[in-house]
Amino acid sequence: MNPSAEDKIKAAALQVFLQKGYANCTSREIAREAGMNVALVNYYFRSKSKLFAIVFESVMNDFMHSMVQVFSSDLPIRSKIELLIAREYEFLALHPEIPNFVLSEIERNPNSMDEIKPMLSVILKSGVLEEVELLQKKGEMRSIDMVSITLLLMSNCQFPFMAKKLVHAIHGIELAAYENQLQNHREHVVQMILNYLFPNEAHG
Repeated sequence: MNPSAEDKIKAAALQVFLQKGYANCTSREIAREAGMNVALVNYYFRSKSKLFAIVFESVMNDFMHSMVQVFSSDLPIRSKIELLIAREYEFLALHPEIPNFVLSEIERNPNSMDEIKPMLSVILKSGVLEEVELLQKKGEMRSIDMVSITLLLMSNCQFPFMAKKLVHAIHGIELAAYENQLQNHREHVVQMILNYLFPNEAHG
């Protein structure tokens, strides 16, 4: 099925916003990317800001969807963490620009995260916090707060994709080789985080 004009515009807008950010692009550039005239873009979405809000919400929903699926599952917390890392690497391999895009928008508009609060609420109600607290009380999991766990996961999952150009400058590694490097690095990240959070267990 051929995509609708609206879908083409949203896809084009995402590419332009990823490349230039909200402030540095125009509706005319989005229209050109979509192969349409600017009047059609404004007809469907009224303004660049309205279009950006729709695109950003869609990106965040995609970004959060796997996380919600993982934490809402019946898997034990160790398996949830391993699966979450795998899902993050798979998603970011396809959309490596997303972390910088999200951070730039939060910097520009601190209220932009309001739209995903319902998803965050689902995660908080999944029982993961209670599971972590129980495992820590039993001595099966390192005593560490959820903010630190979040930072461990974000820094080890997202930064490797954000640092692609920096790593190229340091090591001269090319894109294809770096993509292979990231797949290997994912396994290091899984083992490192699981070994740290569950030091009394053996991880394969």
